[in-house]
Amino acid sequence: MKQKLSVLISGASIAGPALAHWLHRFGFDVTLIERAPALRLGGYGVDIRGAAISVLERMGILDQVRTADTRMKGVYFVNDEGKILGKLSEASLGNQQGMDIEIMREDLSSILYEITKDKVEYIWGDSITSIHETKTGVEAQFTYSQSRTFDLIIGADGIHSNVRTLTFGIEEQFKRTLGCYISIFNLENYLNLDHSQMLFTVPGKTVGIYSSNDQAEAKAMFLFKSESLKFDRNNQEEQKELINKAFEELTGWETSRLLEKLNESTEFYFDEICQIHMPTWSKGRITLVGDAAYCPSPLSGQGTSLALVGAYVLAGELKAAHSDYTNAFISYENEMRNFVEKNQKIGLLTAGGMIEKSNFKILLRNLMLRFPIVMNIMFKMITKMITKAANEIELKDYESED
Repeated sequence: MKQKLSVLISGASIAGPALAHWLHRFGFDVTLIERAPALRLGGYGVDIRGAAISVLERMGILDQVRTADTRMKGVYFVNDEGKILGKLSEASLGNQQGMDIEIMREDLSSILYEITKDKVEYIWGDSITSIHETKTGVEAQFTYSQSRTFDLIIGADGIHSNVRTLTFGIEEQFKRTLGCYISIFNLENYLNLDHSQMLFTVPGKTVGIYSSNDQAEAKAMFLFKSESLKFDRNNQEEQKELINKAFEELTGWETSRLLEKLNESTEFYFDEICQIHMPTWSKGRITLVGDAAYCPSPLSGQGTSLALVGAYVLAGELKAAHSDYTNAFISYENEMRNFVEKNQKIGLLTAGGMIEKSNFKILLRNLMLRFPIVMNIMFKMITKMITKAANEIELKDYESED
């Protein structure tokens, strides 16, 4: 009897558990390692659309994910006094009922964990420190666990991928910064938002809050343009200080109160808005999936879809190639490259619309908000582009292949 190929996946957010599911289903022996001591909570709402909906359906979790939809009704733009200037409906933003899904990142992560926890080995609170490839396998050394040898190692560990750095070199050579930073954190829904979001914008800065967990909680957001900032990704206090400094002179709307809430928060996210562009995602017995390989930026709304589709295609190509990983990795890139490039272009487009550069652009947007028909026409055009990019791949049926 042929022995199962052993695969080590780094990262237990979205791409990692999704890949673990498919690899296990296709007959691989899977171990998943995560630096965090447990499943990461918090984060923002993520969109799933196009081909990724089909992947969820094939996984058998589409109804479960749909049940957890945030059911957002719309986005309200406010001025510095809190007066509502206009509204965008979720339909005009592309979250078309029955076609697209918005779900909180932690909810999707929990669903993926639940369907894999009894099928694959999870190692929590540990990390890969070195990777050494031989003719027969690839040895991974860990911070705490004893070193082990696997047939393949796959980095599903996000924008700042540890596997990518160990295998391909420093992050800077692959990172394309979009010139802005984002912070998202949990707080009580003190504005009593009803499945909606409020945004306050000035040139180069956006402050927002939206309801989550079916109105029981809320998420606040600070988004700002900036030159490159140096900070310790493990030091939340240092990151909070950067946000306070960026917004200390902005007193309009709820900004001051949200800064106070920020300083009290424990479920907190902060990072640079960037994309990852690589000439190849594979090297020997090692490859990358999701944000580690082709992050389209957190503002694109496409990152989760790319991760889900990428996990399915990678596992499927390994199965189709009968575990010939060299050919499988080539096929994986051939299948995914156009899809990734189209969605990264959408990422550039949507990121530009989240932070207005000038008072004139804000004035123009506010003027257009008074004429919903004009805004809806514009956003229907954008939605059409997003939908086209989200379907720019024809998924194979790997399970029916011999």
